[in-house]
Amino acid sequence: MEFVMKQALGGATKDMGKMLGGDEEKDPDAAKKEEERQEALRQAEEERKAKYAKMEAEREAVRQGIRDKYGIKKKEEREAEAQAAMEANSEGSLTRPKKAIPPGCGDEVEEEDESILDTVIKYLPGPLQDMLKK
Repeated sequence: MEFVMKQALGGATKDMGKMLGGDEEKDPDAAKKEEERQEALRQAEEERKAKYAKMEAEREAVRQGIRDKYGIKKKEEREAEAQAAMEANSEGSLTRPKKAIPPGCGDEVEEEDESILDTVIKYLPGPLQDMLKK
């Protein structure tokens, strides 16, 4: 049985004991190596973040130059101005500001219903038209 398993696994005979639940090889410096590896990963991550923060700062400087050149405001500035305008409009009011009724809402819908009904009646035969008009 053991021979068959070794043949099936090919060259993985060193790991056979580990796979079958046997003892693992103990490395006396394993904890120290793992700690050094984790520290190297943390340091690399910090360097990467610093690099991208620097690149983003450079990009933002270029963006600001373009905004200044063409008189464009940042999105946050536009939102702040819009919010200030809304607050100025509703100042002194205890309720939220009323929204404007969009075009196409309200009484026009009823008129459209009547015109649709008239259109349907036109296509009905004469006696049915008389019945529906009364």
